[in-house]
Amino acid sequence: MHILDLAGIAIYFIAMLYIGYRSSKKVQSSNDFAVAGNKITWPILFATLAASFLGGGASMGRAGQTFDHGYAFMFAAMAFPIATMIVGVFIAPKLKKYKDAHTVGDIMEYHYGVPARIFTGVFSLLFCVGILGAQALAIGTVFNILLGVDVVTGIVIGMVVVLVYSTMGGMWAVIQTDVIQFVMLGFFLPLTMYIGIELVGGPGNLVASIPELHFSVMGEYSWGVFLSIFIAFLLGETLVPPYTQRALAAPDSRNAKIGYTVAGAFGVLFCFVSSTIGIISFVLYPDTSPDQALPTLIRNALPVGLTGLVLASLLAVVMSTADSYLNSASVVFVKDIYTRFYEPNCPEEKKLKLERGVNLVIGLGAIAFALMATDIIDALLMSYALWAPTILIPFMAGVLLDIKCNRSAILAILAGAVVTSCWKWGPWDLQGITGLSALIAGVVANISVFITSRKLFSQKPTLMASNVK
Repeated sequence: MHILDLAGIAIYFIAMLYIGYRSSKKVQSSNDFAVAGNKITWPILFATLAASFLGGGASMGRAGQTFDHGYAFMFAAMAFPIATMIVGVFIAPKLKKYKDAHTVGDIMEYHYGVPARIFTGVFSLLFCVGILGAQALAIGTVFNILLGVDVVTGIVIGMVVVLVYSTMGGMWAVIQTDVIQFVMLGFFLPLTMYIGIELVGGPGNLVASIPELHFSVMGEYSWGVFLSIFIAFLLGETLVPPYTQRALAAPDSRNAKIGYTVAGAFGVLFCFVSSTIGIISFVLYPDTSPDQALPTLIRNALPVGLTGLVLASLLAVVMSTADSYLNSASVVFVKDIYTRFYEPNCPEEKKLKLERGVNLVIGLGAIAFALMATDIIDALLMSYALWAPTILIPFMAGVLLDIKCNRSAILAILAGAVVTSCWKWGPWDLQGITGLSALIAGVVANISVFITSRKLFSQKPTLMASNVK
């Protein structure tokens, strides 16, 4: 790689570390570390949310899957930005009614009691570590393409930078770096797509060079497989801890609604850009591996100087998601588990130190998870099975319908977890027998048990209404 390209990447890393150092001076409390003092207006909320969910899966993973399966994967994965817009209109504004809430667990406890908070904290932690692992794997893949180092070394280098700035600056650093990363991805990845189309010889030549199946809505997928992927993206990352945390960081309902909705609309556009890059790479570099489709195009097709900036923007995309999940996981552990059940009167200074310490430990756990996953999308789908079949349905029901039924939530969470586990790791091939993925089976079980037990165990609120404005 040319020295100018390496310089561009080095400048990016230095800038991220400097932001972490500057942001550390603003972080005086756990509230600053978790939700940046509730001062995130909608333009910043839009940028940081978009940067967070457009990570390794939405860029490299989607390009790789489109490289393999064509635009059919894009149509299936489009479910996530659609879900984000729906959440922006109907749910995000309602999250601001919960006074002093920092986590999903805060809201779950209000509706379903302390046990629900425990389960929410545990599943939130596992989910965040899993998504972090997917981003760590993406970081390692980029470094492998950039410098020729092995993936494990690349994971360690990239994650160390993320750990340093997110540990020092908390949500303040995460949001500031996300805005920079959003600007980079919003400019350089569409530019990469444009240059790639020109190299292929224009849109007409691109269409002529691709198998017809790559342009169909279903592609080679069966209805069952397509529906499974669609539902996984529709529910798997909806209202997960980092994104809920963004809405809670907004000053009011209006900013939460606009920021979420605009981020979802941008996500639809980004789906097309990253997928088209996968198609272009299929034409120009058919022998590359799918997960390397995007970085390979950047490295080989772009001119000297621009290559380093675009690769830095690719790292920015991945790191923006990693830092969000890292921050959220540490806040979940300290707020939902440690201070709630071990040291309720934990001093603010100690709480902040704990969040920073846990930030480091969870980052190491994410590296371990990354080494177990076979590819980026596999890591994402493994993580989605920890969220949608357990926490999502009771959480949405509580926020939208103001339901308060402790037993219903606990039974639904347990049912979803057990059914998902049996489907995924049980001795029988239940997916092959039924045609349902583990995530869909878990969600169906969760909804069924929640509705049934709600009718059996309906109860009055058990917590003080003072928790809500």
